[in-house]
Amino acid sequence: MNVLLQVDFDYAGPFGETMAGMLDGLAESINQEPGIIWKIWTESEQGQLGGGIYLFEDNTSASSYLAMHTARLKEMGVRDIRGQIFDVNSTLSKINKGPIS
Repeated sequence: MNVLLQVDFDYAGPFGETMAGMLDGLAESINQEPGIIWKIWTESEQGQLGGGIYLFEDNTSASSYLAMHTARLKEMGVRDIRGQIFDVNSTLSKINKGPIS
């Protein structure tokens, strides 16, 4: 069963295209993570937040990624990392055109 991982953390920037230019290698590497289906990058310059929404094939893959990503963010000096894994209700999500497999 597909699961959704939501991650956010306090982030002072950079944002937008500057962030994209700095993190394109990281974005490419995420495609190689076991069980990843897709990621949507999230940012709020006003709220000083960064994060992402991920769809994984299963809970095991999402949990492993969350543990690895949390450690990586902490090494980068990021604190207040919040991660939550949700089951996906495929039936209702398809009604609302959710990008799920």
